[in-house]
Amino acid sequence: MTFVELLARLGGMGRFQVTYVTALAIPLLMLASHNLLQNFTAGVPEHHCRPWPTANDSAGDVPLLVSIPSDGHHRPQSCRRYVEPQWHLLEVNGTVNGTANGAATEPCRDGWIYHDGVFTHTIVTEWDLVCESKKLRQVAQSIYMAGILLGSGLFGVLSDKFGRRALLTWCYLQLGVTGAGTAAAPTFVVYCLCRFLAGLAMAGVSLNSVSLCMEWIPTEARAVVGTINGYCYTLGQFVLAAVAFGLPHWRWLQLVVSLPFFLFFLYSWLFVESARWQVISGRPDLALKGLRKVARINGRKEEGDKLSEEVLRALVHREPPLPGGTLATLVRTPGMRMVSCGVSFVWFSTAFAYYGLAMDLQGFGVDIYLSQLVFGAVDIPAKLASVLVISCVGRRVAQGGSLALAGICILANIVVPMDLQMLRMAFAVIGKGSLAASFNCAYIFSGELFPTVIRQTGMGLGGTMARVGSMVAPLVRMAADVTPVLPLIIYGAAPIISAIATCFLPETRNMPLPETVKDVERR
Repeated sequence: MTFVELLARLGGMGRFQVTYVTALAIPLLMLASHNLLQNFTAGVPEHHCRPWPTANDSAGDVPLLVSIPSDGHHRPQSCRRYVEPQWHLLEVNGTVNGTANGAATEPCRDGWIYHDGVFTHTIVTEWDLVCESKKLRQVAQSIYMAGILLGSGLFGVLSDKFGRRALLTWCYLQLGVTGAGTAAAPTFVVYCLCRFLAGLAMAGVSLNSVSLCMEWIPTEARAVVGTINGYCYTLGQFVLAAVAFGLPHWRWLQLVVSLPFFLFFLYSWLFVESARWQVISGRPDLALKGLRKVARINGRKEEGDKLSEEVLRALVHREPPLPGGTLATLVRTPGMRMVSCGVSFVWFSTAFAYYGLAMDLQGFGVDIYLSQLVFGAVDIPAKLASVLVISCVGRRVAQGGSLALAGICILANIVVPMDLQMLRMAFAVIGKGSLAASFNCAYIFSGELFPTVIRQTGMGLGGTMARVGSMVAPLVRMAADVTPVLPLIIYGAAPIISAIATCFLPETRNMPLPETVKDVERR
């Protein structure tokens, strides 16, 4: 008897599984809020240098052009001001008379004036992250992604050693505390530190939620449950847009999206640890208690009472640790090397292209709240299509197809003229939807490719590569200095290459989860 058959005897997708999946899915609503938060908390308003004060204190009555030079669009420059007010630009009647070509300018030594608009209170306005300091805005996001990068590997290994539930509970608490700490950060350095620690916890929440779902539900329900989790992330993008619209001050916005994790921490103590992991870790007595509880909740108490520790030990045959430790197991055998390399390609390219699109909402020139809603809404049909393909055709086709479509849409914008903004936006939205579908496939496909003995470590590898992609994505935009289309070429080529790599992975549709490395090799 396998674990799949055991779960079927204990109720299959019964009351316990439905409640468990729901409790794990609700926190996923808030993951998007943290991942995409800097679109709003670090928004850049229009700004210009604070003019020199005048002796007669009449600067407020002087046209701005006298103090601030204009750019090519006849707007005040953001980062320069005249060394001295150019009074000769005014005629006697107070109108502007020409420009001060050749007049000496200097940086904004007395600070900036920020225009009222969508972004009134952000970390940019609070700590003047503009002009010479504008790179610090991207540094903050990279530091957050670095936290997720480290957390993906760290919590993947730790949860394989200490259990899924314990690590998930800790990550809920850490995310609540560090999120609230970010909202109260007195300096930019403290802000970055709190964001880094929040990123660590974010990775732990994501990885352990997925593994607990995969290890407690029957095979036929995995695709549906994985898609439900994906839709929770999608709905979270709508929640972010609504909360950001209602709370324009960045500190309140940061606090509101962090406080729910204290509630998640409290009810996570009721979660049941993965019986698969407990048996493989040599704790069949604890697994037996958990399984009997599941049977009782599902109305199969008699079936649960029939179980014994000997039956559970027979479900999974522990194989001796391979030389080199858990991480080395990912690449020690041919089958594991194939799985590890393929999963790495998929996760890296998906996150790389996804965050290249999703973190540049201001660049589309459309209302940022509308852009957030549109980028979130496209996930609904995209993930629905992905679950249909996953369930009816297979994981490999869904994964490779979504990546290939995303790459084609991104590359298509190379030949679309810049003045056709709506068409360019349409291709970007379709590409983003395809990448959301790819994420949906990756969570399911990766969990089914790795054996139970190192499933969390394997998922941690995928998450690590995803965070590497998300950290590299902003740097690629600098390639536009070489040629404007180069970033699009790179963003589009990566998913297409990964789509090709997916073809070498085994199909897992309607297949039992592999328990050991030997199971992977048999494929």
